[in-house]
Amino acid sequence: MLPGFIIDQIRQREEEEQAKQWIPQLELPVPAREGAPAPDPDEESERGVLIIDLVTD
Repeated sequence: MLPGFIIDQIRQREEEEQAKQWIPQLELPVPAREGAPAPDPDEESERGVLIIDLVTD
């Protein structure tokens, strides 16, 4: 097993290396997403069925 001071030096070097690689990031507050808007009752009444006869005799 390695002596304690060598383990400490290795740990310090690893921490220094991680500090060099760390890049600060800006975190912006983002408002929560809202669900889908409620359907307009007028739109539902305008819906219908359209039948097109493509075969003519």
